Amino acid sequence: MEKRTADNDRKYLNELAKKYPNRNAVLSEIINLNAILSLPKGTEHFMSDIHGEYEAFLHIRRNASGVIRKKIDMLFSDTVSYKERLELATLIYYPEEKLGELLPQIADKNNWYKITLMRLLEVCRLVSSKYTRSKVRKHLARTAAGYDYIIDELLNNDYDVTDKDRYYDNIINTIIDVGAAESFIVALASASKSLAVDHLHIVGDIFDRGPRADIILDALMKENSIDIQWGNHDVLWMGAAAGSLVCIATAINNSVTYKNLDVLEIGYGISLRPLSLFAEETYALSDVSAFMPKADFGGDCLNRDDNIMIARMNKAISVIQFKLEGQAIIRNADFCMQDRLLLDKIDIHEGTVTIGDRIYRLKDCDFPTVNPKTPYELTPYEQEVMQYFKNAFMRSEKLQRHIRFLYEKGKLYTVYNRNLLFHGCVPLEKNGDFMPLKAAEGRRGKALFDYCDSMARQGYFSKDDTAERARGSDFLWFLWCGKNSPLCGRTKITTFKRHLIENPTAWEEPRNPYYDYWDDYRTALRILSEFGLGEDGSHIVNGHMPVHTEKGEKPVKAGGRLIVIDGGFCKAYQSSTGIAGYTLIYNAQGMRISAHEQFNGMKNAVKNNADILSDTVIFEFSKDKIRVRSTDTGKIIAEKIEDLKRLLKEFKTGSIRESIF
Repeated sequence: MEKRTADNDRKYLNELAKKYPNRNAVLSEIINLNAILSLPKGTEHFMSDIHGEYEAFLHIRRNASGVIRKKIDMLFSDTVSYKERLELATLIYYPEEKLGELLPQIADKNNWYKITLMRLLEVCRLVSSKYTRSKVRKHLARTAAGYDYIIDELLNNDYDVTDKDRYYDNIINTIIDVGAAESFIVALASASKSLAVDHLHIVGDIFDRGPRADIILDALMKENSIDIQWGNHDVLWMGAAAGSLVCIATAINNSVTYKNLDVLEIGYGISLRPLSLFAEETYALSDVSAFMPKADFGGDCLNRDDNIMIARMNKAISVIQFKLEGQAIIRNADFCMQDRLLLDKIDIHEGTVTIGDRIYRLKDCDFPTVNPKTPYELTPYEQEVMQYFKNAFMRSEKLQRHIRFLYEKGKLYTVYNRNLLFHGCVPLEKNGDFMPLKAAEGRRGKALFDYCDSMARQGYFSKDDTAERARGSDFLWFLWCGKNSPLCGRTKITTFKRHLIENPTAWEEPRNPYYDYWDDYRTALRILSEFGLGEDGSHIVNGHMPVHTEKGEKPVKAGGRLIVIDGGFCKAYQSSTGIAGYTLIYNAQGMRISAHEQFNGMKNAVKNNADILSDTVIFEFSKDKIRVRSTDTGKIIAEKIEDLKRLLKEFKTGSIRESIF
């Protein structure tokens, strides 16, 4: 075994010698890599629970949770007015739109161009200062193509040298003279936004509730460096894209409930007409008051007839969903969700449903497609509708592209720079021990997460019409709403009861005990240790559960070891959370969490220079700047330096021959 390792090591060094063929090349790279280790660590940006709110997401991504504003104030607070600094920030966020608003009001455009270009160059120079020139060039090639060489020259201007100063001043004047100032401003703004954040973390729940998750995913696919931790709403759509009928029905139901039809019909080209025709034919004479769409969401301008039509669609797809959920539960006894089998507990004549040892009166018991003898079977018409949707979801090129991206960049959890990121919870027993899940063959803790990640991939990538694919797609549904699922974090979901039972005591969705312990310092350390992280400098970054600031809840828990960054991006939660979301920044100075005000749209932001950063708390400050050597990337670089030193030794002894030419 040792000889084989030595042989492999020699082969590796021989391959390394092809890239660094002599001592000068090796020494040059060692010097370069050591220099990189001494640079400040790049800025990490954490966002969670976006829920289709694309305008708010795009704005916070553009302002990097206040990073851009902070840089502008750092540079110009003593020389530029507050109003002008806001205007400059908005110009960076929305360059094309802001130029369209500003330019008609400016008399001396050439002077404004020159001042603005110089200020933008200062911002771009500052945000790029923590990177190597090589890395900056790569960013510029991606975000400022066509102007990347000129920007690179200007960013490396030495104003103390008179001849150079004239040279660069001439470049700026030429840009203005040839009519390229506006496009150059756009290029500088794009480069600054890209360089402000080195890596983006999305801690789950891109889909559902908000209007256009597809627009968010289009933007995420353009990110230079990103990882994603799947949320329960994400795995639901992953299951739908895999062809799971129960996931498809639930995803459609979520969209209909929140009058969020555009994401399906416009975003993914999936027509809802077959459902509307089925609903109109089947439920035209039914009372659908229990299935009216949410009143405080998109589509408020719809008239009463439109809302009734949506309610019929909601009832139609809800009944289909209840049936398909029942089938999944019956197929998978190890999900331990038999208490959610309710269609067979309905007494149509009495208008009641029996749940456990209690009998509840139903608000609606007109279910023409439910056969009391076989309540979980779809009717032929329902089967036809669902077959259409299965084909539509699996053939939507854009949806499949987005889901493949989620699989490529996503995991159930991520360990990155000593931080543990996951969306939901690490299931715990009431006594705080890690909870085993029967659905995961008794696994718990990290082993449970690894198993769930594997099953989620099996549900999408296994061959069609195989037992592995069927089990995997059912498991994606389990991750969405299953009992104590690490992404759901609840013992049950009460969709049926919320629709059909008046008594709110039936709606309770008990949380896993994890949420009773998530403010406990020792529990946080035990979870971090379970995932291979030590006590020093490690954190859990958590999404999923909104932080209700109006009730005094805090996003920083467990003595600073656990940070919750779901504060209400989704408009559904903002009335109860009191804010419009938390985001997290981790840079060379430490960690800070930002609470955001409700976003009133891009047009308002452009016209009034309205930002949405409301409050920032620095909860962990580093006296000495955190350097690249302390990061995961730094560890990789340090290992490469050691390899290069070994190669250098081989060159010196002649064991590996140098190539001089």
